[in-house]
Amino acid sequence: MKTEVSDQSIESLKKQRNLMKGVAIGYALIMAVAISLALYLTFTKHNAYLLAIVPVCLLVMIPILMRVNQLNAAIKNRNN
Repeated sequence: MKTEVSDQSIESLKKQRNLMKGVAIGYALIMAVAISLALYLTFTKHNAYLLAIVPVCLLVMIPILMRVNQLNAAIKNRNN
């Protein structure tokens, strides 16, 4: 898979954008379950170290969203 958006066709960019959106949605659902479970275990078992999952999950989501924004910008530029 090519990483440079300037070298790709608009169909390829749209396909990648849709794939990355799916990855982001799937990851967000898994992240929500993991954070909920961590919060539950933190308050019931008093294991505060489980809260370390929250910032890690959010940090992993940042590159995914940046890639989606990059693809959206490239598609918008090609359409204009």
